[in-house]
Amino acid sequence: MSNQPFESGKIIKHCFANNDLSTFLVGFDIDDKGNKLYRLNKLVTKLMQVIHEFAFGFHEEEETANTHTYLKLIEAAQAIYKIDSFQKVKDIYDNIGSIDDDVDDQYLRKGEFGELILHLLLRDFHDTIPLLSKIYFKDSRGFAVHGFDSVHIQPSTKTLWLGESKIYIDGKSGIRALVKDIHEHFNSEYLESEFILISKKIKHFDNIPEKEHWLDILSDSTALSEQLSKIKIPLLCTYESNLFSSYDDESLQEFIDDYKKEMEAMFKYFDDKNDHPLKPKLDILLILFPVQNKTELVKSLHNKLSTIQSLND
Repeated sequence: MSNQPFESGKIIKHCFANNDLSTFLVGFDIDDKGNKLYRLNKLVTKLMQVIHEFAFGFHEEEETANTHTYLKLIEAAQAIYKIDSFQKVKDIYDNIGSIDDDVDDQYLRKGEFGELILHLLLRDFHDTIPLLSKIYFKDSRGFAVHGFDSVHIQPSTKTLWLGESKIYIDGKSGIRALVKDIHEHFNSEYLESEFILISKKIKHFDNIPEKEHWLDILSDSTALSEQLSKIKIPLLCTYESNLFSSYDDESLQEFIDDYKKEMEAMFKYFDDKNDHPLKPKLDILLILFPVQNKTELVKSLHNKLSTIQSLND
């Protein structure tokens, strides 16, 4: 746990991990009256600790003086709400609404914090660092600078991690959306256009470890087969699971057994649905993060972030 930048292992349990599957959960605790409660507030608080790095990455100084931390936190919250999708989703949840799994406007899902959750899990459990923050490089129209939900690097393996994330009520709907993403994003035309955008941005920063290595992967003269051999694709599905309404103790053997069965079934569903023509060449890591209530999670995150945003009003 000491090598976790945000120490989220105190809140989030990493349950199963191999080259193809990584699964997580947040469990229960007792309140002052002895009632067992899902640790939603602790999870939300932990995610708020990530927003400065999520918003600005390493494009600013890595160490921020204590006297500036407060203002930087507010600046990060304000930067996130300058992205149209986050502001629109906040408005929806503020008006006692929520986003259904079959919403037509998929752009709205970008404001449901899947990218923030993915960022934290990659940083604390998969030893990556952010190469590029799309929020930092947001253009004047409020749109992001690239299409991937995360662009990280793992220096220990010299691999580029290009991630996608979904937050759904139904996990299988989230899985199908992720399969659609890899079809749309992992082809030569899309990768070439995105890599050009990413390369232009990172060329100007000197604090990126082994920058020339990453630029070489991104180069349009590098063969697609060689690029794919150096790319890891983390796909996060955060979804609502009945496990957390059927049980109130994640240490019970019954919970552990049912959790394992659900994770195995979800992975099989993904593997069966993944019909990408380059499937054998894609190094995919499916990340499963079942939660008690998707709507409450997103609503709580927006409530907390909007409070931070308004601190200097």
